[in-house]
Amino acid sequence: MMKFLRQIRTAMRAMGRNINRALLNMLGIVIGIAAVIAMMEVGQGASKAIERTISSMGSNTLLVLPGAAASGGISWGTGSSMTLTSADCEAVTRECPDVRQAAVLVRTSSQLIYGNRNWVPNTIYGTDPDYLEVREWQVMAEGEPFTARDVRSSNKVCVVGQTIKRELFQGESPVGKEIRLKNVNFKVLGVLTAKGANLMGMDQDDIVLAPWTTIKYRISNQKTTGQSSTAASSTSDAVNTLSNLYPTSQVALYPDLSTVQQADNPLPVRFTNVDQIILAARTAETIPNAMDQITSLLRERHHLRAGEDNDFQIRDMTELTKTLASTSAMMTNLLLVVALISLIVGGVGIMNIMLVSVTERTREIGLRMAIGARGRDILLQFLIEAVLLCLAGGLLGIGLGRGISSLVANVLHWPTAISLNAIGLSVVVSCAVGIIFGFYPAWRASRLDPIDALRYE
Repeated sequence: MMKFLRQIRTAMRAMGRNINRALLNMLGIVIGIAAVIAMMEVGQGASKAIERTISSMGSNTLLVLPGAAASGGISWGTGSSMTLTSADCEAVTRECPDVRQAAVLVRTSSQLIYGNRNWVPNTIYGTDPDYLEVREWQVMAEGEPFTARDVRSSNKVCVVGQTIKRELFQGESPVGKEIRLKNVNFKVLGVLTAKGANLMGMDQDDIVLAPWTTIKYRISNQKTTGQSSTAASSTSDAVNTLSNLYPTSQVALYPDLSTVQQADNPLPVRFTNVDQIILAARTAETIPNAMDQITSLLRERHHLRAGEDNDFQIRDMTELTKTLASTSAMMTNLLLVVALISLIVGGVGIMNIMLVSVTERTREIGLRMAIGARGRDILLQFLIEAVLLCLAGGLLGIGLGRGISSLVANVLHWPTAISLNAIGLSVVVSCAVGIIFGFYPAWRASRLDPIDALRYE
């Protein structure tokens, strides 16, 4: 150990005799490591920004859909059966640890009317306040969201997206105003922040959210077995009622009651189905576990026997997850290629300068060999010099790279993120470059003949 420390001191004295050359020797490594650190931090910040954007569109989102109903050998497709309830949603939130949040969805479609203007939104959802957390949409541009009390009371309130505000209100604030949906007036409580188009090109801001009980009981007809949920016909004499509780078969055994008869003879509520349950997993990695937990819980709640098919379907956003993974992989590979090129250039510079140093110090090498130094001692000395140069250059490069990253964040306002892995890897790579590219000059110095070295002019 003492011998090794003496060789380090000797190498440092040798580098100190020519500071300018040592600085020029380190310059390639400094630039290479600085470029790696800056690009890794900018790239990691961009990756996280992309991840947040895709996450807001549903990369961690799961959809639970009812099963398919069939009649006479004809299947009516996914979502045509009545198998999901709001109690299922509450149970999933409560008993599935890998589910961060869940909300029910009741869909409808109709025309919105405000004054003498009208608009047909892409999406009208009846849901509960947790939907905004599932979609990471908690921050409101104006006003406030509806509450769980509004859901329990079936209050006629809603929040609207930016497209609805632009098309119906044309610059006015919609908060506190009323819009009409199927002859029912809804008070606008708030305006959602803009999300823009999703990956499929659909406008996410063309949306209306209202309490699901209001949409279910006041706007939509109950869904019948074998049919998907459809909106009630918008007629002036329609009666909104709570009595349409049980699905009817395809072949009616008894005459259908009129809307007025149903309103006059309400039946007790047995259960209320919902169209979908939307869930957010805690992370993208926990999605498979969350799906297993949801499947096990719903099978138990729906009393399905072993071997019996599920009466529901779970869908995950596979395409969004694949997009995120491919984007991150592409950026990582690009940065690795650039880092490799930069470090190879810096390593070649180290090799060239070390070869010049060996040539200039030939007599010194011969003198050390003449007084007892062996070839491995000379080899180790020059390797130590190369590693110290690269290590010092790596530390300077880390500082320069961090400075460039901070400058980019403050001046250009690009997202950046500190990469501790890149910093640690830079130190390791600096030492490796010193060993790899310093080995040949050191080996060449160790192979010199002492007599020829002493005669060298």
